[in-house]
Amino acid sequence: MYSSQTETSVDCYSDGFDGAYYDDAISSDDFFLNSTNFENDVDDSKNTVIKPKKYRILREYDIRQRMDDDITRLSLVLSLPKPEASILLCYFNWSVSKVLEAWFSDESAVREKVGLLDKGILFPDKIFSVCGICFESFSNDMIITAACGHPYCNHCWSSYISTSITNDGFRCLMLRCPEPSCTVAVSPRMIDSLVSIDDKRKYAQCLIRSYVEEKKKMKWCPGRDCGFAIEIFDGNTSFDVTCDCFTSFCWNCSEESHRPVDCETVKKWILKNNSESENVNYILTYCKPCPNCKRPIEKNEGCMHMTCRVCRHSFCWLCLSSYDNHRQCNGYTDNLDRKKEMARQSLEKYTHYFERWDANRRSKLKVFADFQHIKDVKFKKLSQIHSIPEVNLDFITKAWLQVVECRRVLEWSYAYGYYLPDDEVVKKQFFEYLQGEAEFGLEKLHNCAEKELEQFLDSDSSSMDFRKFRTMLVGLTVVTGNYFEKLVRALENGLSDVVSDGASSSRDKVEDYWLCDCCSYANPGTVLECRMCVSMDED
Repeated sequence: MYSSQTETSVDCYSDGFDGAYYDDAISSDDFFLNSTNFENDVDDSKNTVIKPKKYRILREYDIRQRMDDDITRLSLVLSLPKPEASILLCYFNWSVSKVLEAWFSDESAVREKVGLLDKGILFPDKIFSVCGICFESFSNDMIITAACGHPYCNHCWSSYISTSITNDGFRCLMLRCPEPSCTVAVSPRMIDSLVSIDDKRKYAQCLIRSYVEEKKKMKWCPGRDCGFAIEIFDGNTSFDVTCDCFTSFCWNCSEESHRPVDCETVKKWILKNNSESENVNYILTYCKPCPNCKRPIEKNEGCMHMTCRVCRHSFCWLCLSSYDNHRQCNGYTDNLDRKKEMARQSLEKYTHYFERWDANRRSKLKVFADFQHIKDVKFKKLSQIHSIPEVNLDFITKAWLQVVECRRVLEWSYAYGYYLPDDEVVKKQFFEYLQGEAEFGLEKLHNCAEKELEQFLDSDSSSMDFRKFRTMLVGLTVVTGNYFEKLVRALENGLSDVVSDGASSSRDKVEDYWLCDCCSYANPGTVLECRMCVSMDED
């Protein structure tokens, strides 16, 4: 059955990841200043903005329960045994409505298609019978038949079913009688009585996988060794999902969560990364760069008059000169150096963005691995040293998971930057400004969560200092998360706030806080003195 807990999620970047971009996660700055002890601290979760989840995470038990509910419902409506109802659902892709529509339209036709006989054929009353596969004679207690009455021995039935389960994938769910001319279905109950425990498990897994994969609103989590499935609630598939195994992925393309870039850009970027060495050789051999935007162009037909699809520049394919007033280019000119320089610049650009994309990807994986160690080992030590329940160290969990999510955004922001047109200079400059500010803020949060935390693992560290550290870390987590959320939204909107004269209405909106040089507390842009430092002086 399903959990009785209310399905909610935080209004944050990852659409449901409790450790991601907490948008207005703290109700007021006073919360930071007035916490005097951990026992009386307000639970952070009470100050988060709650909204309905877009998806539900299903465990194997939940999926089995849904399958059983569908089988039971169909069995009751059609007055059929559950094994036959199961066969019908497998045939009609686990859609109860499709089964009912077809059944009540023409029951006989459905029975014929699926292989369900209205009445089983009685097996002849003999002392001995010949198996139709091995042609050995057996007593009737060693012979088994499906509803069609074709006789086969226990061993041949078992081998036939086991081979299908091992080799045929989902087709084993619609297994028919071994007799070539017979289309009668083999009952799941019969399969269950003849195969080994291992084959029973494989058959059950086939049922579960077929149930999920036939549902348009269900999908398996792509995480390694994860057996959870995700179910979405509406038709919108353009959002990220975070499974209970901490795997975050895009529902639409099943790749890693990749905001702010779209699925098509991710596909192009991954393809480019997987075959860049071949691409470079091909470009140097068969392609020429556009003289204006430097994008590689391949000529496969037509005349020598070329027009770049990216920048619409018109040029001659042979000499790469502008086609305006172009007359002839039959004379020999050594322009090999020019071609090599253009190819070198193209490769340097790719290398620049790939190195930073890969560095953030590796850092993200390292951060997550370090967080697991901190949670498993250091939480217990912090709890003992500072006499704090481990549940009250949740602010450290949120900070580390925030770092993971921010690293993921920075990772894909470099793919975004690579495909940003070179001729949009103002937009590119503004993008690099936003990206640089995001990296600076993230490094400050990462340093606080990683290195500054280490000093409180010393038994001589002060609990009062640890409270101040908590306040600072919570503030950095919230501010960094809010900034990254604004960055993601700006990039997803194509930096539409950038105007032609180089100004941007977004810049002032992004810089709505400043970090104190002494304590790193994030102050609103409207105040001139650090609220945290002033509060400490008063104490």
